[in-house]
Amino acid sequence: MILKTYQKYILSSFLSVFFKISLIFFCLAFILNIFEEINFFKDLEVGFFLPLFLTLLNTPSVLYYIFPFILLISTQFFFIRLFEKDELNILKKTGLSNFNILKIIVSATLILGILIIVLFYNFSAKIKFLYLDLKNQFSLDNKYLAVINDNGLWIKDEINGNVLIVNADKIDGTFIVNVNITQLSSDFKLIQNIYSEKINIKNNTWFVKEAKLTKNNFNTIDVKNMFIDTNFNIEKINSIFSNLASLTIFELINLKDDYILLGYSTLELDVHLQKIYAYPIYLMIMTLLSGIIMINIKHNKPKVFNLILGIFLSVIIYYTNYFFNILGQNEKLPLLLSIWIPLIILTIICAIGLVRINEK
Repeated sequence: MILKTYQKYILSSFLSVFFKISLIFFCLAFILNIFEEINFFKDLEVGFFLPLFLTLLNTPSVLYYIFPFILLISTQFFFIRLFEKDELNILKKTGLSNFNILKIIVSATLILGILIIVLFYNFSAKIKFLYLDLKNQFSLDNKYLAVINDNGLWIKDEINGNVLIVNADKIDGTFIVNVNITQLSSDFKLIQNIYSEKINIKNNTWFVKEAKLTKNNFNTIDVKNMFIDTNFNIEKINSIFSNLASLTIFELINLKDDYILLGYSTLELDVHLQKIYAYPIYLMIMTLLSGIIMINIKHNKPKVFNLILGIFLSVIIYYTNYFFNILGQNEKLPLLLSIWIPLIILTIICAIGLVRINEK
């Protein structure tokens, strides 16, 4: 499609403002995050480069979540630029209406949102994974590992000088089902194998009601009421799998299949995926809402007023989304509704604002 001159000008102006505002927010996120990293490493003997590098790895992921509000503020400053140079009236004299201008920047936002999902999100997820992997090496939990794959739940744990390798078919509430535990010494010599149909992992000390115990690959004996000390409980396992921002879209889809096989709840994963699918629409609505507000308010308002207005709207929209997401996670609302109701509300507000928009 060949763009007309006025379309090129509007797009270039809008994208220029967007990238400048994005750079400002990137710097703000970087500054806030680097203090957190320095505080994390304050008791460790590491140089300044490591916190700096980790901050660079984590900041794109932070930026992804604030893009909707970046676009809201960017749209405000785009229209401020048009007002200051009286370009809005000039564009109108060439036959463009307010609706035409909004249509151009909203269409650009939709395409931008798709690119952010396809390119930026997957890139930020990859480096977020690297960030977590590097930081985990300095964490107190760096000897522990839990993963889910086609073969179920796998846990590697080190406690009391021993190594535990745990494999379970599925998670059922606070229980893991069809469990094989291999206990090794610190030099990886086999101590014993434990099999149980069900183990309660509510606490760090796991309770095994009935188990089959095999020592040194010889005779198997039945044991009742056995306790196993670990560094894991159901809450910790859930928290390990909750950092979905470090997975690309394809990895999230594959992980969902593994969750289903394991019997692990896919609710949080479904919420995360739905947010990704709705993201371009969310960005588009934020741009449209901001544009409608800017066209409807007086053009001589100071920049500080517009900035405060943008922040105020961002806070309201953020907590509205948060409220409906909580309802969805607690199953008070269907999952799809918890994600889309805030967007539908914003769409209705925008539709009302578009009435007689060309008369402004």
